[in-house]
Amino acid sequence: MGVFKKKAAVLTYDRENKKPVIKSSICNGEQVAGFKDIHTGKIEEVMLIKSREDLDKFRAMYGINEEITKEY
Repeated sequence: MGVFKKKAAVLTYDRENKKPVIKSSICNGEQVAGFKDIHTGKIEEVMLIKSREDLDKFRAMYGINEEITKEY
């Protein structure tokens, strides 16, 4: 009936080898949140960011409290 909501589980990522980033297109401004491998520079895309709420959801999903850098 929707009285009880399932608590959102916090997902994990490799904090030693990856850092959270937002990849932004310079052409159309599309933004994608994901994780960048600090050794290879490869970005693993996780979700599309359309609004501030999407960014907050991404932070909550992975328990990210630090500033997320933006890459173009």
